[in-house]
Amino acid sequence: MTITRWGILGASKFASSTMGPAIHAARGAELAAVATRNPTKAAIFDFCPGLKVHDSYDALLADPAIDAVYIPLPHTLHVPWGVKALEAGKPVLVEKPLALKAADIDPLIAAQADTGLLAAEAYMIVHHPQWQRVRALVSEGTIGDLIQIDGTFTYDNRSDPGNIRNRAETGGGALPDIGVYPIGAARFVTGAEHSVIDARIAWENGVDATAQMTGIIAGARLNVMVSMRMAKRQHMTFHGTEGQIHMPAPFNPGSFAEAQVHITDADGIRHIERFPGIDHYVLQVEAFGRSLHAGARYPWSLADAQGTQVAIDAVYSAANSPG
Repeated sequence: MTITRWGILGASKFASSTMGPAIHAARGAELAAVATRNPTKAAIFDFCPGLKVHDSYDALLADPAIDAVYIPLPHTLHVPWGVKALEAGKPVLVEKPLALKAADIDPLIAAQADTGLLAAEAYMIVHHPQWQRVRALVSEGTIGDLIQIDGTFTYDNRSDPGNIRNRAETGGGALPDIGVYPIGAARFVTGAEHSVIDARIAWENGVDATAQMTGIIAGARLNVMVSMRMAKRQHMTFHGTEGQIHMPAPFNPGSFAEAQVHITDADGIRHIERFPGIDHYVLQVEAFGRSLHAGARYPWSLADAQGTQVAIDAVYSAANSPG
């Protein structure tokens, strides 16, 4: 098996707690290096003995021992450093959202075309079998004609005002952070694009703390709510003429609740399919490696990511402005 040697730009908490361990655990992957301007922060990667520490992002990109780069930097830095990685000859996995406006993703798309290297958004849910199962069920007509989709994702971080998600200058807001999940998931399942009808946003210090939107996708009504000021909740429901599909842990399976797909037919008989013990972050890393070395199609393209950002841009446009 060909091994992909990964480098990470930045010693973020998420990189050390989630993606770093996922790279370390994935088949065909090795976490080889991290770049941080404060090398002492690299201690948070103590689960990976022998990790090389670079004192600058450019130094990591120039390292010939690195095959691929993961970028978990603040949202405003995703595209610039993604482009630099490609120009340095490194395939790159960029944390979501790729950018704060759809047009801002164009330089990364152009760099991918120019270099011929893989660039992708770290939209991990599409790698989870529960989402692949739901897409197949809807496509096969298991619940008949799709009439309504409901999605919710909420948590509360009001006690952490310095968090980048609560700061406008670092691209904060509920829509960039978690709106990508229900909005992108509806696109992944239906293979269609949104038409936003109505949106409401509650602004705090220039960021959207809570956002609600209603739209149409694949002929179905889509209702989405995301918030950084509410108790934890997440779900997705696809309701059709002959049944419904409910997902109680669509976005953080395992840490929030067990991954399950509840299929209810027109007579109200429910069947539950369970997907325990699956780490979609690990599956994401393995899928990236297969695309690099075996020519496998990566399931979430830059065009897919840009399509979700087009929908988020439309939500902002339809909603009231800050202040």
